[in-house]
Amino acid sequence: MEYAVHHRTATVDGLEVFYREAGDPGAPTVVLLHGFPTSSHMFRGLIPALADRYHVIAPDHIGFGRSASPALQDFPYTFDALTDITEGLLRQLGVERFAMYVMDYGAPIGWRLALRGPGRITAIVTQNGNAYEEGLVPEFWKDVFAYGEHPGPDTEAPMRTALTLEGVRWQYLTGVPAPSLVSPDTWTHDQALLDRPGNDRIQLRLFRDYPTNVALYPKVHQYFRDTQVPLLAVWGANDPIFGPAGAEAFRQDLPDAEVRLLDTGHFALESHLGAIAGAVRDFLGRALV
Repeated sequence: MEYAVHHRTATVDGLEVFYREAGDPGAPTVVLLHGFPTSSHMFRGLIPALADRYHVIAPDHIGFGRSASPALQDFPYTFDALTDITEGLLRQLGVERFAMYVMDYGAPIGWRLALRGPGRITAIVTQNGNAYEEGLVPEFWKDVFAYGEHPGPDTEAPMRTALTLEGVRWQYLTGVPAPSLVSPDTWTHDQALLDRPGNDRIQLRLFRDYPTNVALYPKVHQYFRDTQVPLLAVWGANDPIFGPAGAEAFRQDLPDAEVRLLDTGHFALESHLGAIAGAVRDFLGRALV
């Protein structure tokens, strides 16, 4: 049976939030939280692969995709603020308990949701979404942390390369053994949205806020130890941003965490959709009983 994917909008705190939704609303909910620089578009293949069993919701964060992108003076663009909107959307949709699939930026948003309501989270799938300093590839992160600590023209210049077509394409193709599996539509779609007037300043503001996510890690580790939430780390092992040590690190606080390393890069769904969908279905089928 084929499950239709609906493309909807909701108004949360006065802002329009775009989200994709599929499956039976009475089934267990799985919330998909995307990374930089993409949107719920990254889950276009995964959503129908889960919708026969689950109620799937995939929002676009504020400043991304088809959600609102208010000016800097009208929205703070912190990870706390992005979490506020996500939490408001789920409340509006009547979602009280949910599993979550987090990737890249989606991870710190997901960790904040978990810290705010530990009992709401039924299971976690993290795909190249860090919660430990292990796995933060130094060559990439040194520029991010330098910009966060001392924002200015000199530290901003390296960050702007991440907003170029070359920088976005690099994220999609680096570490992928068969780059022809990755559709060029991915980076051209993302770039068109990054190139909207003023969006560069939005992304730079979030880059500056990123160190707050690392500062939150000890609280996230305590959450893991306290809850022993079921967790699957399914990871592109060749990711030049979040290395495989980041996947293995979850076992420090969640000894039963399941780790699957795949021979691909950062946006692992683009080359390994079938393997990831199968792993997620197997994991959730056991975790959500």
